[in-house]
Amino acid sequence: MAFNHLPAGVHDALAPLSVTPVTHSVPMAKNHRSDRSSTDTAPSPSPSTVLDRLASGPSRASRITHTEHVPPRAGRHAVWPDRIRSEVIAAVQAAGIEHPWAHQASVAEHALDGDSVVVATGTASGKSLAYLVPVLSRLVDGSEAPNGRGATTLYLAPTKALAADQCRSVKKLSQPLGNAVRPAVYDGDTPVEEREWIRQYANYVLTNPDMLHRGMLPSHPRWSSFLRALKYVVIDECHTYRGVFGSHVAQVLRRLRRLCARYGAEPVFLLASATAAEPSVAAGRLTGVPVTEVADDASPRGELVFALWEPPLTELHGEKGAPVRRTATAETADLLTDLTLQGVRSVAFVRSRRGAELISVIAQERLAEVDRSLARRVAAYRGGYLPEERRALERALHSGELLGLAATTALELGVDIAGLDAVLIAGYPGTRASLWQQAGRAGRAGQGALAVLVARDDPLDTFLVHHPEALFDQPVESTVLDPDNPYVLAPHLCAAAAELPLTDEDLGLFGPACEELLPQLEAAQLLRRRAKAWHWTRRERAADLADIRGQGGRPVQIVEAGTGRLLGTVDAGAAHTTVHEGAVHLHQGRTYLVRQLDLEDSVALVEQADPPYSTVARDTTAISVLETDTEMPWGDGRLCLGSVEVTNQVVSFLRRRLITGEVLGESKLDLPPRTLRTRAVWWTVTEDQLDAARINPEILGGALHAAEHASIGMLPLFATCDRWDIGGVSVPLHPDTLLPTVFVYDGHPGGAGFAERAFHTAREWLTATRQAIASCECEAGCPSCIQSPKCGNGNEPLHKRGAVRLLDELLRGASPVDQAP
Repeated sequence: MAFNHLPAGVHDALAPLSVTPVTHSVPMAKNHRSDRSSTDTAPSPSPSTVLDRLASGPSRASRITHTEHVPPRAGRHAVWPDRIRSEVIAAVQAAGIEHPWAHQASVAEHALDGDSVVVATGTASGKSLAYLVPVLSRLVDGSEAPNGRGATTLYLAPTKALAADQCRSVKKLSQPLGNAVRPAVYDGDTPVEEREWIRQYANYVLTNPDMLHRGMLPSHPRWSSFLRALKYVVIDECHTYRGVFGSHVAQVLRRLRRLCARYGAEPVFLLASATAAEPSVAAGRLTGVPVTEVADDASPRGELVFALWEPPLTELHGEKGAPVRRTATAETADLLTDLTLQGVRSVAFVRSRRGAELISVIAQERLAEVDRSLARRVAAYRGGYLPEERRALERALHSGELLGLAATTALELGVDIAGLDAVLIAGYPGTRASLWQQAGRAGRAGQGALAVLVARDDPLDTFLVHHPEALFDQPVESTVLDPDNPYVLAPHLCAAAAELPLTDEDLGLFGPACEELLPQLEAAQLLRRRAKAWHWTRRERAADLADIRGQGGRPVQIVEAGTGRLLGTVDAGAAHTTVHEGAVHLHQGRTYLVRQLDLEDSVALVEQADPPYSTVARDTTAISVLETDTEMPWGDGRLCLGSVEVTNQVVSFLRRRLITGEVLGESKLDLPPRTLRTRAVWWTVTEDQLDAARINPEILGGALHAAEHASIGMLPLFATCDRWDIGGVSVPLHPDTLLPTVFVYDGHPGGAGFAERAFHTAREWLTATRQAIASCECEAGCPSCIQSPKCGNGNEPLHKRGAVRLLDELLRGASPVDQAP
């Protein structure tokens, strides 16, 4: 599907590219006071007490496999640099903060010195204040400039909700500074009539990478006065910029730096993340400039009690008679209900939009059985809602009107939801970074907090709840991004050339791969060399070539068939699996059935219904090797890394009974196949290895298939990916390798760095895979070890013992691989 949204003819030209809401608090003002809503005057119970109550039901105590106690920590104060304007310090003190924490003062010092800096300290450690104080001081300085515009600052957030939340906070904090600070949100929800004022007069503009890429940079002449005065670029939650998305954002930032230089500006980058490994390295790769690291967290922290919770086995049986655990969705809904009844303010983080809706509905129904008014105190929050719906939910959460919220990661990042007592995490979120980010949403006012990870019936979740050291004794993952990915770089070169013709002097900014790509873009008649510069040749907007979130085209609109009412949207790349004909769609507690999916017009027509089931899509996948970049012997077998082409087609969907997950039936679908050129890691085994492992032809396919499923499930422990970011194929005799082969590939055009990480950690990754299969208590395989929720073959064939023997033999010959940086 690479470049399937480009102008006619461009896909063929680029396909051969070689892959060589009102708040009660200021979120920054955490240093000296509680941020709980004024409506909550009762003291919070201790997190241990809350957990004991949750575990007091029948058989519940046995579901807790581990409890980790993170002790409280005292804070260390410092003083603000003497170069900070006195008005700014007075404003901060008026917000209740007498003295900064040591890391806040350090960040401010670097910013004033003109050093780009990343602050990588814990959740609620005051990172926002660390960069805001020098920024506000510089804006106050600039307000005295003769031209009246003075200095400007650009703030980038990965979500609209975070930018809107930060804008409210900046306005409140800077209120004593009068007109010197003029913050404004500029995103897709900004009314047209406000945009010109923002361009001409705002000096603190809060936006997101999408708007910067599609709106601000292409129309840079209209932003010239802002860019000319740009002193700081703030990048909040910078750890989210990973994989293909992070690679795109890296190139957007390079385009920003190029335009700023043309206007005579060289902004300083201020980055913030609560969960980052090697923060200065990751921040430097993202921005393209050297970045100083401040990671010594001097803020105080309340006690955190973190429990690992495994739902019990049920009497039901799934595919091939495998035992089935109670779903994490049902278990989390019960826990959210109990916390709400206790008056404990909580958020349940859920991996899918449908899961968030379902948990909310179940909790509302159970609360209504106790007291009908309680049902109104729980809601769902997810992407795809209309802006006014999101803002209303944010206001209700801030005010304390809502006690419980089932939310996707749309609420994970930075939005001030201070005063929470507990966080439920329904299924491992894919990375330790996300796990700690979500857990940190409770206790943000310094009080004690409870976090509970509820395991799904899945190999990785099962492994983690029984191996807590893999969560609590390991650092967060390194950020993986590759700005030189040609599928990323090519469209940004076009966008840059459309903004200003590309000169040879510009090429060093975008990286060494430019030299190879520019002739290909010229051959595709996208760029033309004139004199000493490359020019964009087409009438279309060049910025439209790059889909920076990798969604594969314009979003699909979800429309109620009887009324024509727009319910929301779904990403184009997910439409085949989520809004296919017959799919169940949940929105604001109401259930709909998809009657028609029109891919040409990007519309899914739905009707309200009340089916007693949910739906799960099934697909088939074929893979071919395009190029092998690196390979090494593992005994007689080989471990390889290279480029592949994947052909995928959604062929059917399962209907599963609500709560239990029991399969009720399967329906065929007729959807077109989609192709993807990407990166993969694969391993092969020989006949001698199969003989040594006692793998005969009858069980070979099942052994390979089981190993493939489990390895996909385990890779997120070693790479910054989610199970749904990667895919796999296993073949008893692959036509390109002529051997039994297992592939694991990146689910993004051109790759996202996950396969490379898998290659460089292969021995540890596959050892953990083998251990996860062997230690599972089931007899012949289950969702906790080798069954996959997205297997297009209905989890057939699978052979659990064969997979263990096969991996034993493969690992016997494993050679160490140099660790990826």
